[in-house]
Amino acid sequence: MEPQKLRVKLGELASTSISGNDISSSCLYVSALAVLHAGQYAWISLLIVGVVLFLFRKIYGEVVGALPMNGGAYNALLNTTSKGMASLAASLTLLSYMATAVISANEAMAYLGTLVPQLPIILATIVLLAIFMGLVIIGIGESSKVAIAIFIFHLSSLILLSSFAGMYLFEHGLKVFTDNNALPVKHGALPMALFFGFSAAMLGISGFESSANFVEEQKKGVFPKTLRNMWVVVTIFNPLIAFLALAVLPISEIEHNREALLSIMGNQASGPWLSTLVSVDAVLVLSGAVLTSFVGVSGLVERITLDRILPPFLLKRNKKGSTYRIAIFFFLLCVSILLITEGNLEALAGVYTIAFLSVMALFGIGNILLKVRRKNLPRPERSGWLSLLVAIVAVIVALAGNIILNPDYLAVFMEYFIPTIAVVMVMLNRTALLKLLLRLIRYFLDPINRFLVRSYKGINQTINRINDQEFVYFTKKDDVALLNKVLLYIRNNEHTRKLKIVSVFPEGEQATKSFVADLDVLDREYPEIKIEYIQLHGKFTPQLIKKLSVEWNIPINFMFIGSPSDKFPYPLQELGGVRLII
Repeated sequence: MEPQKLRVKLGELASTSISGNDISSSCLYVSALAVLHAGQYAWISLLIVGVVLFLFRKIYGEVVGALPMNGGAYNALLNTTSKGMASLAASLTLLSYMATAVISANEAMAYLGTLVPQLPIILATIVLLAIFMGLVIIGIGESSKVAIAIFIFHLSSLILLSSFAGMYLFEHGLKVFTDNNALPVKHGALPMALFFGFSAAMLGISGFESSANFVEEQKKGVFPKTLRNMWVVVTIFNPLIAFLALAVLPISEIEHNREALLSIMGNQASGPWLSTLVSVDAVLVLSGAVLTSFVGVSGLVERITLDRILPPFLLKRNKKGSTYRIAIFFFLLCVSILLITEGNLEALAGVYTIAFLSVMALFGIGNILLKVRRKNLPRPERSGWLSLLVAIVAVIVALAGNIILNPDYLAVFMEYFIPTIAVVMVMLNRTALLKLLLRLIRYFLDPINRFLVRSYKGINQTINRINDQEFVYFTKKDDVALLNKVLLYIRNNEHTRKLKIVSVFPEGEQATKSFVADLDVLDREYPEIKIEYIQLHGKFTPQLIKKLSVEWNIPINFMFIGSPSDKFPYPLQELGGVRLII
């Protein structure tokens, strides 16, 4: 078994900085995107995005508060629906992180290229990705220090830019803003301008999901504070910068310089020094977004690997407790994508857009399932049904708007999504595929051939090794119908043929004879799963779970319970990763 992970618990500033660098880097491009599609009403579109993000604060707060484990949307769906559905969310999140890392690293080096002439952008991008891979391998504690420094510098730069743009507005008046407002409305009508502006502006909240993917590394009570802090930053700065841009620069100039809008604003408001400062800030905060991707993907991949969706060799740790192989493979994936596209990353923007918005929608769906299927599970806060439905509809509207604006994005997204989900589906159905391979060997090849016999035996051994992983279900109810649902779930979602059903009774109590007899019936109904019933005496506690995990050599994430009520004495995170399946 792997050594226990050396968790470094992060405080509010560190956690906010890791996620905040990603979401706050959006101000470098989202204002220009909103102006491109909403014109003079861009700042209104960005305010609407702030309202939608406010609704998602409660959604994320409820889901992660009830299920405080790494994995984000994957974790939400894993504990409320099937493993296949959860794997869909995991695949989309991985694509989102991959696109974020490559685009952010490349854009950071493009900004650096304006300060350092003749900079080889592709090589510099690879070096930047390697640096942050190294930081994550060293440990999340060291990574957070870098993230904090970048985040504070970025906020300071935004405040400085906004202040000088405000002074410029005070000195020169509203002539530019008035001229911009006199221009024809984009797309011919205000509702359409706001619709497409909102759709484009929703990219300004990418990164909001990152905090949920490393929640186990955060101190108690920090997660909801990171959501609040990210919402404040986005809701203040994105509309403000769009408004100031429209007051300082003509729309035509904003559209022409959309890739370096803030730098042009700085030059207009106060001169070359502010423009240079903004460019340096862009390099740093976009680099911070790369770090966010590495940290987020490490937490997510570790979680789905523990659930046997990806190969277990990824869980190997170094002396710092970091799963360094995940960071290395993510680095190699990002570099391969960069070299394949030769630095022309417009296509990746489509992957990024659709994947990110799909993950947001799936998180909302996970919240619905949590309310319906886990209604008794304790949680620190709850989202209202109306706000939940409005938030999901808003994300779907934004997704539709982006596909209408860029129909080619959908085709590019499928080129990346199909291979990703195919790998995951192979892992989820590997025993069935191996059995199919056995049938093909039997049918097409001579069974006497020694090589084929060895292959046959080897595949059989692999199937047996996978299915030998034992699972545990803790139950306190003499309810055979409930146990039937448990067995159906395990048969349809897990690779195993051994299940321990465990009841923990107070001293002097035991299971009824009728319940034991019913278990024998279930054992016959599911011949592919060997059921062992165990009665223990004592209290059901986190310590008991850990003790049984060590004694039986069964990882805790292969242990299941039903959804506990609000009277359950322990927070779910104290159970060490026990999963909810009923």
